[in-house]
Amino acid sequence: MSVPVFEEFEPAADCGCPGCARQRRDLALGLPVREGGHPAAHGARRALVLVTAAGVVLGGGGAAVATALPSPARPFTPAEPTDPVGPTDLGDPADAPDTPQGGRGPLHGAPGPGPDPSPTSTPTSSQISTASLRQTTRAEIINRAKLWVTAQVPYSMEKYWTDGYRQDCSGYISMAWNLRSNEWTGSLDRFAERVDRTELQPGDILLFHNPDNPTRGSHVTIFGGWTDYTHTSYVAYEQTKPRTRKQATPMAYWENSNRYVAYRYRGVVSGGGGTGTTGSGATPTATPYPGVAMFGPGANNAHITRLGRLLVDRGGKKYYSKGPGPKWGEADRRATQAFQLAQGWKGKEADGLPGPETWQLLVTGAGKNIGGSSGSSGSSANATGFPGRGSFRPGQSNAYVEKLGKQLVKRGFGKHYLSGPGPRWTEADRRNVEAFQRAQGWRGAAADGYPGPETWRRLFR
Repeated sequence: MSVPVFEEFEPAADCGCPGCARQRRDLALGLPVREGGHPAAHGARRALVLVTAAGVVLGGGGAAVATALPSPARPFTPAEPTDPVGPTDLGDPADAPDTPQGGRGPLHGAPGPGPDPSPTSTPTSSQISTASLRQTTRAEIINRAKLWVTAQVPYSMEKYWTDGYRQDCSGYISMAWNLRSNEWTGSLDRFAERVDRTELQPGDILLFHNPDNPTRGSHVTIFGGWTDYTHTSYVAYEQTKPRTRKQATPMAYWENSNRYVAYRYRGVVSGGGGTGTTGSGATPTATPYPGVAMFGPGANNAHITRLGRLLVDRGGKKYYSKGPGPKWGEADRRATQAFQLAQGWKGKEADGLPGPETWQLLVTGAGKNIGGSSGSSGSSANATGFPGRGSFRPGQSNAYVEKLGKQLVKRGFGKHYLSGPGPRWTEADRRNVEAFQRAQGWRGAAADGYPGPETWRRLFR
C-alpha cells in the first residue's frame, strides 16, 4: 500500500485571494515584537512554534510553515477594513495607517509598574478622578502635538521619544494630554468624557478601540479643527507609520468611520494659566480663532453660538430677538459690526464678519464693549490710530510702516532688520510683526505677520 503524498501550498506574496491574504496575516502574528509583531501575538507565536515542532516530528511539514513566514523587513499589518469608504471621505484610503500599539506602562525612565493590562484585555479600573489629572489648555495640547510633527517622530511600539512617551498612536495622545503614563486605546477613555462630534474642539480626540481584537483597526487622532463649514473633514494630528503627521482627514477616518467616538480630556481648563472650568465647560478663551469659513451666510456651527454669546456679554443683547444659535443670521452680523465699530474700526475692518482680531478681543475680554465701556484690557484700538491693513502690504511705502518698525524695535522685536526700519514695507517688517504676534500666543491666521487693529493696539499700548 502506497503512502499518500500531501503537497504544501505557501501563500504568495502578491496574491490577493482571501485565503492567501488571511494566511499571510495569521503568519505575521508569529513575528517577534522587535521585528514588527504585536505584544498580543505572544500566544500565537507559542502555538506556531508547537505546530512547527510537530511538523518536524511527523516528517518535515514544519519546514513549509517556517518558509511561509514573512521576512523581518515586512511589519505586522492589521486586517483589511470592513467598512466602505463613505461619501465624505477625503484622499486615498491608502493614507489610512497601520497602527499596532503597545500596552499601558509608565513613562520611559520613570519608576512604576510594568505594562498592565496587555493590549488584549480591558482595564477594570474606573474613570480617573479629575482632581488627579494634570490641567492643560487646548492651546497647550495642540502645541505639544505640533512638537512631534515638527520633529517627525518615527512610529514605533517599542521605542520612546525623549519626553518619555511611547512612539505609537496612543502614546502620542498620552503626550499631548500630558498624562503621567503611556496609555493605549483601551484606557484613554478613562481620562476623558464622551462628547458629540458636533461639539468637537481642538485638543479633543477621535478614538476607535476594537475590544474583540485591538490589533485590528484600533486607532486615535487629535482633532485640530474643521477644514471648512461643511464639517465633513478636519485637521488630524496623529502618530502613524512612518512618522507623526498633520493633515486633512475625513470625519471620522478612512476606515471604521462610524465606530470612532469623540472624547474630551477632563483636565482641560480655560486660558493659559491652568485655572478655570474643566471639561466641556471650558471657556472660549481656550479656543483659537476657528477660521473665516466658520462665519457668514450659510454657516451653521457651534462657533457661531459661541460668538453670539460673547457679543451678548459685551452689550449686543439688543440685536438678538432669540438665540444666539448655531445658524448665522443678520443678528450675528449686526452685533459683530457694532462691536467692531466700538473699537473705532471703519470700512472693511467693520464689515460684521469676525476676523482673528475681533475673535481675540471677544474671547479675552479686551477692547471696548458695544456702547463704549472698556473691556478687561482697557482702551480700544483706535486710541493709537490704526491706519488700516492696506498700509502694510508689499509695495506700500508710508510713514505708518516706519512708525510700526520703530515700535517693533522698541519692544524688542526688530531682529530681522538688517537696516532701517524705513517707510517701505519689507519681508523684515512682516517677520518682525509675526514674531510679536506669536509672542501674544497667537497662531495660524492670527500670526501671519500683517498687523491688524489688535496687533497695532497691543504694540502701542
